[in-house]
Amino acid sequence: MSTIISFSRTKHRTFSLAWFFFFLAISWFRVHAAQEQSTPHEGKDPFTQIRSAMVERDLRGRGIKDRRVLAVMDSLPRHLFVPENLRSVAYEDRALPIGQDQTISQPYVVAFMTELLQLKGPEKVLEIGTGSGYQTAVLARLASEVLSIEILPPLSERAKEILERIGFDNIRLKVGDGFFGWDEKAPFDAILVTAAAPKVPGPLWRQLKEGGRLIMPIGKEGQTQRLVRIRKISGKQVVEDITGVVFVPLTGAIRQEPR
Repeated sequence: MSTIISFSRTKHRTFSLAWFFFFLAISWFRVHAAQEQSTPHEGKDPFTQIRSAMVERDLRGRGIKDRRVLAVMDSLPRHLFVPENLRSVAYEDRALPIGQDQTISQPYVVAFMTELLQLKGPEKVLEIGTGSGYQTAVLARLASEVLSIEILPPLSERAKEILERIGFDNIRLKVGDGFFGWDEKAPFDAILVTAAAPKVPGPLWRQLKEGGRLIMPIGKEGQTQRLVRIRKISGKQVVEDITGVVFVPLTGAIRQEPR
């Protein structure tokens, strides 16, 4: 009988210890999980999966094929380039307001226009219309040097802060009228204009290198414009009509140009 009693007590003690360690483990897990949710980890990007889904659905799924462009769009934090109250929709395939009556283009348009430039790596690129800085960042991951002009100082300053925070060192920004380009830094291998105009500004055409590519929307404000790719071949414009788009208008001296 004593042996049986002794055995029962040992079993009961072992059972109690097992439950003690079980509840201890559960408590640790709950505390650790709560810390994981409440404490952001340095370098951890909560939008990684959403961004990858956007790339597969809205870029690759709609015909973007350039692997370098897809890789950049999959790694670049678009949510940093939109106002904080819009970050939850930063990876939806649509344009979003960024202030000053301007928008950040939808991801597909950014990828599509970038792909049309056919960047290989060593190019020097001029961008007209810095805007949020997102398109600038995409170009800077694909080219050697990017120079970007923005006519609205508040947008240029905000883009500068974001780009510096991410760590870009191959971008130069300037506040000015994009109509005139950046003559002292010309010629450019590629020029991307992110606002619409009735025609290619003369200074931009002169600053494009022989054999270079210029991408821009051609057309009037408030109407569907034509996205074109223009190559400089023997000094002449070889124009490819790509597709219909709607962009904000290019402002500044272009408005005084004869139509």
